[in-house]
Amino acid sequence: MKLTQDIALADAVAGPSQTIIGSLSLPAGTTGTVEHIDHQPPDNHETHEIREYERLTSLLHDYGHTMPQASKNRLKEEIATLEPHWTAHQQRDTPTTIRVRLDNGFLLHSTHHTCLTPL
Repeated sequence: MKLTQDIALADAVAGPSQTIIGSLSLPAGTTGTVEHIDHQPPDNHETHEIREYERLTSLLHDYGHTMPQASKNRLKEEIATLEPHWTAHQQRDTPTTIRVRLDNGFLLHSTHHTCLTPL
């Protein structure tokens, strides 16, 4: 992995002047090795429409072949009305953080996935 943007860090000493005693700058393009990837569940829970879409598609998949044609058609229509909700749900970004040990020895922990790119 490599950094997609420059990262600058600084630390100050507690005192009357809050003097900066150190800073670190990591340039974009700094490479490293992924140690851990954490896929975090989205903050918002599945809606009723998403749960219903999953339930109905499972029902159609498992028992559709045994249903009368009229019931099967009605089930397909209900699934079609829920399809936009399902598509929007699938397109939502799942927050991902990455722990990377940079080649220069530094460790970035809980780094947002947009700050890194594959080599």
